[in-house]
Amino acid sequence: MYKMYLVLGVLLAGLSVILGAFGAHGLKQIVQPDTLNSYQTGVHYQMYHALALILLGILYERFPNHFTSLAGVFFIGGTILFSGSLYLITSLKAMNKVIAPGIGILTPIGGLLLIGGWLLLLVGLLKK
Repeated sequence: MYKMYLVLGVLLAGLSVILGAFGAHGLKQIVQPDTLNSYQTGVHYQMYHALALILLGILYERFPNHFTSLAGVFFIGGTILFSGSLYLITSLKAMNKVIAPGIGILTPIGGLLLIGGWLLLLVGLLKK
């Protein structure tokens, strides 16, 4: 399990660099500054949680339990929902498309999963 978290963390980190560069160079010309700020928030949180997955992959060898394992699932799901929803909203705004009301709720749900991941990691570290 821990190797999967290491691999996913590295992939998500690399992708966040690519997305960050795209935001800094490509999106700047086609979206409003507030939209670009939201996009960059998604990039930052993706990088933070990619690094968290790498850390988790390292820690899991020493603290192998259900809580640390589940923390990784929460980090992955939270990153997809939180950052992914911000990327989707930015894309829709860039194409002048209507944003469905349900899309906006994905961001806070993803944020709650990220917070839950940190809490699960804490419990997993304290459990041993």
